[in-house]
Amino acid sequence: MSNHGELVSIITPTYNAARYIMETIQSVREQTYLNWEMIIVDDCSTDNTVENVKQEMKEDPRISLVELTSNSGPAVARNTAIIRAKGDYLAFLDSDDLWLPQKLEKQLMFMKEKDAAFSFTDYRIMNEDGGKTDVIFKCPPLVEYKDLLKNTSIGTLTVILDKRKIGEVQMPLHRDCSEDYGLWLNILSKGIGAYGLDEELAIYRKCENSLSSNKLKSAQKTWNTYRKVGKINILLSIWYFVHYSVNGYKKHSKV
Repeated sequence: MSNHGELVSIITPTYNAARYIMETIQSVREQTYLNWEMIIVDDCSTDNTVENVKQEMKEDPRISLVELTSNSGPAVARNTAIIRAKGDYLAFLDSDDLWLPQKLEKQLMFMKEKDAAFSFTDYRIMNEDGGKTDVIFKCPPLVEYKDLLKNTSIGTLTVILDKRKIGEVQMPLHRDCSEDYGLWLNILSKGIGAYGLDEELAIYRKCENSLSSNKLKSAQKTWNTYRKVGKINILLSIWYFVHYSVNGYKKHSKV
């Protein structure tokens, strides 16, 4: 595919990701859509993450690195990248996850067809060592605000936002909340719909110490996101949380 088309800014926070970051970057460099920038923000890694990224930067000028001076968490790292993003689109990819080669091309085409401000896709689960599982999380065709309150069906590694339609965004900075989920809720609360492309275009690495592996902590963060980010009253929060819990159980019983 040619280099023409709108610029996509890829937001990648890193922390001690030396084991995976080069594979993640490679999955971006293999994209059939060429007009992208990858903004990697390192949150004070103590391993070789920074050295590995710098090595990749020599190979590809579309990759840039920001080194934070104090360990601040993934929301600050993502927000730092978002502020620096020059693209019309924002895409999110964490430092241990992967994209399939046609991810950007197919998803941008889909967004143009739907005139969508927010899109996401199906994704597959792989284990810590990169072995693909048979588990694929399918996305619904459309998620609106009330749907998302009942079900965390949007995989962050699959999201693309059109900044021209949504405006400037930042992830909420409550450490005890789910910052990506909080941002999606903030966007959808404005009446914007998230359109799902029912095609597997990304691969999520499920690590043993990841938040999704710690169900109780994940549930607490979801509850806090309702109350602190969504400002939802306690009775409605309970109602939505019951639905979230049932849907979460169905979802994770597959893994």
